[in-house]
Amino acid sequence: MDTGVSTRTVQSNPLFPGTTLGGEGRESEDGVSYWDGDGVTGHPSIKIDLESQRAYFYKGNQMVAVSVVSTGREGYDTPPGEFRVVQKDVDHASSLYGDYVDRSGQVIEQNVELGRDPRPRGTVFKGASMPYFLRIQGGIGMHAGYLPGYPASHGCIRLPREMAVKFFDDAPVGTPVEIR
Repeated sequence: MDTGVSTRTVQSNPLFPGTTLGGEGRESEDGVSYWDGDGVTGHPSIKIDLESQRAYFYKGNQMVAVSVVSTGREGYDTPPGEFRVVQKDVDHASSLYGDYVDRSGQVIEQNVELGRDPRPRGTVFKGASMPYFLRIQGGIGMHAGYLPGYPASHGCIRLPREMAVKFFDDAPVGTPVEIR
């Protein structure tokens, strides 16, 4: 099966000392993200670096993946700290952010926030799609989403779809997540 992911040799990560890398990685089309965790054993953990806009997936002390991310924009900052995956939802939809749509499903007003943006008559709220959602705290989680190359979310950690799938598949509830 062609996943659009190629093999390359990876470099060590100086941001998280005391860890080692796998030899060959699987690189995605963004030129940064890769997965090399298939067949690797060890307890999973995830580290997110807000400054570099990267997520790192570990099995034991071995880093097996790097992904570009987009975290919370100014005013919606992604909270730093130590968390755990508390819920997984493959087909999650936001209960706060989304669009107002008419009965036919046509978007009437996009990118709305419930409680802030008034609902036009004859519309209903449709929550933003957040596939492969790993909830870590309240409404904050990791999921597949748009990656403009800078912090742009309402606090969540967006990943490329192929990386969101891998993180989702390999991070059980209880997986530690460190954000700094």
